[in-house]
Amino acid sequence: MDIFDALEMIGGLCLFLFGMNIMGQALERRAGSRLRTTLGKMTGKTMTGFLTGLVVTAVIQSSSATTVMVVGFVNSGLMTLKQAIGVIMGANIGTTVTAWLLSLGGISGDAVWVQLLKPTSFTPVLALIGIIMYMFSKDSRKNDTGMILLGFATLMFGMDTMSGAVSGLREVPAFRQLFVAFTNPLLGVLVGAALTAIIQSSSASVGILQALALSGQVSYAAAIPIIMGQNIGTCVTALISSVGTSRNAKRAAIVHLSFNVIGTVVWLAVFCIVRAVAAPAILGESATMYGIAIAHTAFNVACTALLLPASGLLEKLAIRLVPDGKKKDADVTLDERLLATPPLALEQCSVVAEDMAYYASGALKKAIDCVMEFDPKAAQEVRESEDKTDTYEDMLGTYLLKLGAEPLSDAASEEVTELLKLIGDFERIGDHAVNIIESAEEMHDKQLEFSRSAKYELSVMSAAVGEVMDLAVKAFAENDAQAASCVEPLEQVVDDLKDELRTRHILRMKKGECSIEAGFVWSDLLTNLERASDHCSNVALCVLDLKKHTLSAHETQHERKDVPEFAEHYRRYSEKYALPL
Repeated sequence: MDIFDALEMIGGLCLFLFGMNIMGQALERRAGSRLRTTLGKMTGKTMTGFLTGLVVTAVIQSSSATTVMVVGFVNSGLMTLKQAIGVIMGANIGTTVTAWLLSLGGISGDAVWVQLLKPTSFTPVLALIGIIMYMFSKDSRKNDTGMILLGFATLMFGMDTMSGAVSGLREVPAFRQLFVAFTNPLLGVLVGAALTAIIQSSSASVGILQALALSGQVSYAAAIPIIMGQNIGTCVTALISSVGTSRNAKRAAIVHLSFNVIGTVVWLAVFCIVRAVAAPAILGESATMYGIAIAHTAFNVACTALLLPASGLLEKLAIRLVPDGKKKDADVTLDERLLATPPLALEQCSVVAEDMAYYASGALKKAIDCVMEFDPKAAQEVRESEDKTDTYEDMLGTYLLKLGAEPLSDAASEEVTELLKLIGDFERIGDHAVNIIESAEEMHDKQLEFSRSAKYELSVMSAAVGEVMDLAVKAFAENDAQAASCVEPLEQVVDDLKDELRTRHILRMKKGECSIEAGFVWSDLLTNLERASDHCSNVALCVLDLKKHTLSAHETQHERKDVPEFAEHYRRYSEKYALPL
């Protein structure tokens, strides 16, 4: 092996790592909502989490990426530690898919169908299809599919280049001696851990081992401990990502490390005993690409079979290693680690925005209650809730702008735009709640009173606004188009009520039944209630926009008013909130 072979190997390694990286990123984008749906269906059951981790990792081809997602989810409060344990275990098996794909390079035979299975035969076709889809399609999903194909073709070309360069290593005495030294199990584990920690991908390090195996100098006695060490090295990414996170997020990273270390220690001990007692002849044979894929899968399955029943003990161990402190963790925040996986970052934003919606809704309802019966404690709670909505708006707005800078699918980009609109509406609802509280305080401080008829009329409008708020929050939180379609006709009823209530109050003031000062408060209350209702309408229209993949709320609004269902809903709500003559 000369300097040119070394350069060829370095070039092949770079292509391999680059191809794996761009393929993984494109797979994450292409999975999009499916990935979010899969993660959203996780429950507290360990087996469900296990299957989820397996599927997600098999899709995105990286256990490190999955584990980083898990740490981010736990840190954001979107996943419990118990759920995380199952996902981490599943990720360790899901990552073995890559080794099986790479092992296709070891296929040999003269038959045509065998030759067609070799990557050198079909990857040029995949690359051609990929570049056509990437360069000539305007559909983002097709672009991502093209990038997946290009990434796969690139890593396979890199693998083939490495394999060709490595073939000369079999004649190098130093290389043969190196792998003789790796037959020391502890040294093999350390080498595997170090290599994986450096490149931060167990799939990539297994691929490199498969390429080196083509030299014929890598025995199974050397390869198996290296594979075990690779599982420990892949924990570095999760440990790094857990820096500065909540205790539970740190515990998730510790679970990942504990799982791999315990599994490696147990099965390494078994390996050493079997080698010393039985000395199977296969350990002295040269490892093949298929053999490494089998060993990688078998080891991860064995670790999971050993520790899955003991997931509760792993949870207790993590809690013991990262104990609760005197200082409580900060409130749930948006984890920037998830920005690398836009679909999951978007899911995180949706959950936090849902919390914001409930804070705004609660503030508005408490404010309305205070008008009817003033309560200083409730007034303070409204202001605290409004402060929360302000904080959420700042946090979500900043995060969504960062997310918008990431490569997104068309659907994800639309959702980011709509969420930016929605958080503004929820924040304004919180503001109107405070305005209503100020009106309630003014009435209480000045001892102003509305007439009996005015109180009743206000209660009718307040009930209508409360229902509008409930429908809007339900529409957003549950993505319920049916609830969203009911908002606009009810909001129209609220508009009609506002006009009618103003007219009636003017007549009462003319008759001397109500003071001018109370009239000013009355006008402010009606304005804030009606405007809060308007923002609820905006929320519902955003939900409907996302259903139709349009960003024109005004267009949606006009379309909704033209359908028969609108007239029917309007008639029903008009009767429900009709005022006495």
